[in-house]
Amino acid sequence: MSALDLPIELRRALSTVARTPRLLVASDYDGTMAPIVNDPEKAYPHAESVRALRALAGLAATTAAVISGRALKDLATLSRLPAEVQLVGSHGSEFDVGFVHAIDANARKLLSEVTAELSRIADLHPGVTVETKPASAALHVRNASPEAGAKALAAVHAEAALWTGVQVTEGKAVVELAVVATDKGNALDILRHQEASTAAVFFGDDVTDEKAFGRLQGPDLGIKVGEGDTLAEYRVSSTEDVAAALAFLLEERRTWLSGADAPPIERLTMLASPRSVALITPDANMTWLCHPEPDSAAVFAHLLGGTEAGHFSVGPQREALPLSQQYIDGTMTVQTRWSSLTVTDYLPHDVQPSRTDLTRVITGRAKAVVSFAPRPEFGQVPVQLEPETDGLRVSGTSEPMVLRSPGVHWDITSDGTQQTAHAVVDPSQGPVVLELRCGTEDLGPSLLSEPERREIAESYWRDWAQTLDLPPLKPDLMKRSALTLRGLVHAPSGSILAAATTSLPEEIGGVRNWDYRYCWLRDAALTASALVSLGSLAEAENYLEWVHGVLETLHGPERLHPLYTLYGTGLPPEAVIDSLPGYAGSRPVRVGNAANQQVQLDVFGPIVDLISNLALARQKKGITGSDALTDRDWELVSAMVEAVERRWSEPDHGIWEIRDNPRHHVYSKVMGWLTVDRALTLAENFGRPARETWAALREEIAEEVTEKGWNADVESYTAAYDGTDLDAATLHIGLSGLIDPKDERFAATVVATEAELRSGSTVYRYHHDDGLPGIEGGFHLCAAWLVEAYLLIGQRSDAEALFKQLVNAAGPTGLLAEEYDPVAERSLGNHPQAYSHLGLLRCAQLLSADATR
Repeated sequence: MSALDLPIELRRALSTVARTPRLLVASDYDGTMAPIVNDPEKAYPHAESVRALRALAGLAATTAAVISGRALKDLATLSRLPAEVQLVGSHGSEFDVGFVHAIDANARKLLSEVTAELSRIADLHPGVTVETKPASAALHVRNASPEAGAKALAAVHAEAALWTGVQVTEGKAVVELAVVATDKGNALDILRHQEASTAAVFFGDDVTDEKAFGRLQGPDLGIKVGEGDTLAEYRVSSTEDVAAALAFLLEERRTWLSGADAPPIERLTMLASPRSVALITPDANMTWLCHPEPDSAAVFAHLLGGTEAGHFSVGPQREALPLSQQYIDGTMTVQTRWSSLTVTDYLPHDVQPSRTDLTRVITGRAKAVVSFAPRPEFGQVPVQLEPETDGLRVSGTSEPMVLRSPGVHWDITSDGTQQTAHAVVDPSQGPVVLELRCGTEDLGPSLLSEPERREIAESYWRDWAQTLDLPPLKPDLMKRSALTLRGLVHAPSGSILAAATTSLPEEIGGVRNWDYRYCWLRDAALTASALVSLGSLAEAENYLEWVHGVLETLHGPERLHPLYTLYGTGLPPEAVIDSLPGYAGSRPVRVGNAANQQVQLDVFGPIVDLISNLALARQKKGITGSDALTDRDWELVSAMVEAVERRWSEPDHGIWEIRDNPRHHVYSKVMGWLTVDRALTLAENFGRPARETWAALREEIAEEVTEKGWNADVESYTAAYDGTDLDAATLHIGLSGLIDPKDERFAATVVATEAELRSGSTVYRYHHDDGLPGIEGGFHLCAAWLVEAYLLIGQRSDAEALFKQLVNAAGPTGLLAEEYDPVAERSLGNHPQAYSHLGLLRCAQLLSADATR
């Protein structure tokens, strides 16, 4: 029996329920797992059913159970199921972890009387047998003649079935008398509650199973085996069908949990406009797009949930692997090429602020297959697709959405909940243009032609890139890093995303999955500083305006949260999208980030350092006085120094946002020192008044950090005052200038960091217990810090070697994720990550400058 022989409606239903966050799969035994036989002691289960149920029980967030009328002992002996499968006997009164109901003395006495009465009746009727169980006795008439069986059952109903305290359960050729409450439906509910299941599947064939079918609701699935009236929604013919259905459910569940066919993170390519980002796979599947903002819910969440979570794919009708995928030089336009077929993707810029547009242009001589499956709100909103003359209208969404596709004939299919549009197009007669428009109902032609719209989009990036002062080392990769950083800039607000995605895992299959689609004060300041170092000042100016806007709602910078939404508001509570299995089965998928409630006292340093870098860059351009360092920015610097003065001595959660108790992190203290140091430098260079206490404060912080941060036992500056654990961020004690890089204690810290935290081509943040299960990859930013540290202590060859390894970790289109697994040699974490690209640029700048000395 093949799963393909099952009714298509059942397969669709099984596919849907397989995607529930926590699944309970339960089945009756006789007539479902095992065929009905004359000798109950020879009712062995189908091997295929046993294998499938065992495998289901071994999956994450999945519970498997058998709920039978048999006594638990007999059920365990016959079924041969492993301990992972929960067994429930006696119609729900007997669990494999003990009785649900206590059997008191009165019940035991009643059970003895019931058993004696049934035995008396059985002795009078040939072929009738009695089965005794811990809380019940059953009279079986399957092997008796129809006449004898009917008389035996009638005798039971006329006498013992009427006794006080007896519960009667009818079955096929059996009647069972229990002395405690027995109910398969109640047993199913107990299992559901114990396992916090979000959906249940139940297979049954007997009258007794109807009580379980009656308890099913919502996304639950009931499957009746054989003929007869039933409350179950679906029906199969035989126990072989049950085995096939269990096997099909297993594969669907396993595929969903593992995030089947997850493309390597480093091979994902980002599209960007001044206000939107999107990701495509190497084979031109639009795998990630959010609307109306990059930190909004996803329209396509294929990246975290497979095809069911929303996708927009284009590929050759004759299946083949792509030959290449690359950016058009100096732009954020991506081309994916097969033999005789090219797909060009970009996000148009000439759209209203409320819109998110995506244009896909198909060219070549080969036919292409297109699949369009928008799934708004991370796939939680069912949509309908309505074909019209010039394209498709998407209904059922809170935001209007259309796909303009003149000349394309669409076939609409449904899985019972969601609809998908399919088309075969032939670009040999001219380009096929597909325009997704989120935030509008307009299906009409654009005011400008497609080539004109593409030129507007591409010139935005290309003209800007031509103004940059890029380092000569790896110039193409440096240009791509600069473009990536600018692609993470949210132009309408001035904020800057830390990364384009949420919940790409720091460990495949692990729980370290965070939402990075927000603006961290620290990350954004470092990104803006990197762009200033390349000669682009506008991003820093706009970001500082954003910071000023955030501060207008506060009473001082010391109350700043570590991160905000792109428009500078507080984040909603961190939530989990249970309906998504996660990238490669890495759950949970998170929306929001609880780190916004942490105390991170290092945030002042990067912002004041940015103001300093911006003022100096303006000065180099011939801008002087208050035009170089504005009054507003100087007021912010002064306020941040005052915030450091009040709070630098407090413990905090640190740069890595560890979800544990605050500590006196060395990096945070160093950033407090940096805040004051840069303020004093600005005061001197731009004639601003520094308070008398600032110089003493700078000295006080430096003295404490150098004394309490050093640990002689490990011969290194440590992560925090109270331990011996190391942290790559502590390298900033030398990188910032707090101590002279020639200080032997800094060199010792570099050596210790290399020995403890470097692993081949990457550097880990730390190795101490952070309160979370699992592990993580090495951080590209930490590797960049170590490159800089190597240069400061005169180890250029080591710096060059590590930089080369950092370069090699970039994907085919030049993008870097947050982390790297040096064993599996694959990227981890959200992608692309601003930290990684600004670190790469910094390394190239330092190595290039050092080479010219």
